[in-house]
Amino acid sequence: MIKYKNFINVIIGFAILITLWQLIIFIGKYDSALFPSPIQVWDGILSLIKDGTLFEHFQVSIMRFLAGYLSAVVLAIILGLIFGRIPLLWGVIDPIIQVLRPVSPIAWSPFIVLWFGIGNMPAIVIIFIAAFFPVLLSTVSAVKNVDKTYLKVAQNFEIKKFELLRKIIFPATFPYIANGLHIAVGTAWIFLVAGEMVGTQSGLGYLVVDARNSMRLDLVMAAILFIGVSGLLLDKAVGLIENWINRIWGRA
Repeated sequence: MIKYKNFINVIIGFAILITLWQLIIFIGKYDSALFPSPIQVWDGILSLIKDGTLFEHFQVSIMRFLAGYLSAVVLAIILGLIFGRIPLLWGVIDPIIQVLRPVSPIAWSPFIVLWFGIGNMPAIVIIFIAAFFPVLLSTVSAVKNVDKTYLKVAQNFEIKKFELLRKIIFPATFPYIANGLHIAVGTAWIFLVAGEMVGTQSGLGYLVVDARNSMRLDLVMAAILFIGVSGLLLDKAVGLIENWINRIWGRA
């Protein structure tokens, strides 16, 4: 019943968006070449699907995203669990992280291209940078706030440090780490598209640039909508994985 209501809410939300979109065009009397209507964009989406262009670029983008995002998540969680348990070490690392974190991954693109060349790697590295910091900071914060009762029980049972991290600290911190995973999905997906608009010849970001250069704003808008929907589905996928892990640990 809840899933059915969520589906209805999605339909209503998209209906409102399309209605506002069409009203803006009608009231502003925009030329279709400058601001394509929902029908024109829908036709553009169908044309991209029929010739296979959309899924070809999406396949490239999703592979880059998974490579950068998953590697960032694994490394950030491992380091976060370690740094959170060693306050003196984190005290030295934290200022460095706070200096690097606000810098846009795109700002590193000149160096990334020089170091990693042209192709998939620059986009993957940009995604890695965008996803790494949210997960690392949420993990460290969660570890530092673990209930002391859990640690006292582990100490009484003489649980070794690795087992303590794996069996007690990580499960206790996972709900907070999951918040970082959701944030990282959004930021990584945004910077994937931005990276593809700059230094690649494939992917959804490149599709936007290519359509713009051809003055096909209907295809530009079609690509933008597909990018947005893909980002939503990726976030929902993270939510499903989160719920699955919580069920394993008896939290659902």
